[in-house]
Order: sequence, then C-alpha cells, then structure tokens
Amino acid sequence: MTKIRNVLATAAICLVAAPVTVFAADTYTIDPMHVQTLFAVSHLGYSTVTGGFKDVKGTLLIDDKKPQNSSVDVTIAAASLDTGVGARDNDLKSPAFFDIQKFPSITFKSTKVKRTGDKTADVEGDFTLHGVTKPLTLKVELNREAPDQMRANKTVIGFSAKAKLKRSDFGMSTYVPYIGDEVNLTINVEALKQ
Repeated sequence: MTKIRNVLATAAICLVAAPVTVFAADTYTIDPMHVQTLFAVSHLGYSTVTGGFKDVKGTLLIDDKKPQNSSVDVTIAAASLDTGVGARDNDLKSPAFFDIQKFPSITFKSTKVKRTGDKTADVEGDFTLHGVTKPLTLKVELNREAPDQMRANKTVIGFSAKAKLKRSDFGMSTYVPYIGDEVNLTINVEALKQ
C-alpha cells in the first residue's frame, strides 16, 4: 500500500511540475502606448512617404534560455493607417491600396526564431496583408528588459525590428513602379510581462 501511495504521490508531483519544465516561456503583451509600426515607400523618386498604424495588438512569448522557442503574434487594424495627410490616408485605405473594408487586419505570426547575436535575432513568420500571406523575416534587436517604475514596476521588454517587402507580392500593385514597390518596415515595440 505504501508503494502505491509513493507512486501516486510521485505522479501527482510530475503532473504539477510538468507545465513549468515543458513550457518555460514568459508571456508579454504589447503596450499600445509604446508601439510603432512604420512604413516607408518611394514617391515618384522625388521623396519617401512614411506612415504607420496606430492600432497594434499582440503577444510575445519569450524564452530566454531557448530563444528558438519564442514566438510573436501581432494584429494590426488596417483602418488605423496614418500618414499625416487625410486625403492620402483615404486613398490608401481605398480598394486601390489597402482596401480596409475587405481586408481589415494585417497580421504577423512567427514560425521560427533564430538567434544571430547577443541581442539580435531573425524572426521568420507568416505575414498577411491585403488578404495574401507570404513569409517575412524581421531583423530584431533587443533594446532593454527591466522593471519600469512608471508602469507599476512591471517588467518591460523593448525591441526594434526592420524588414523589407514588395507590395506587389501582396496584390497591391497600384501605380508600380511610379510609387515604389519596395516597402521598408520599421517596428519599435515595448511589451509588458504578464
């Protein structure tokens, strides 16, 4: 009887401990007050037009010991596009470009994280824009991770990332090549540990 109790006790301990050892990643939620998703595209070769999105939500799973087990899941509201010029924003939101009524969300879901340095990584994932999903690699740099007194001493992690894509690959080819096909993305994000 004692042996059976010991076996059951050991099994119970293993069941309780298993989630900790199997899944060691910490969950972080993007701080909507401290996130920028910016794009830059050539305008007729005269200048570079920049803009961004104001409504960005997402979750990061960060595994410090095994960065390859980390992941990113982000959703951007296409209607939150802002270039600082209302008429241009309306044009970009129309069916000629983002077509926000038909495609209200832009998403990125990581598929692989590869550490490239002490504070850098390539984050590969599925990027969905304009209803088309293609692979995209973010070149990510860790800026800082520390408790923040301004946010109730919650641990905050901050990253900067860059990527390039061709908008025509996503079915958004209006005025190519006059308005640039290549789009440069810059992402600055702070996320709070949950």
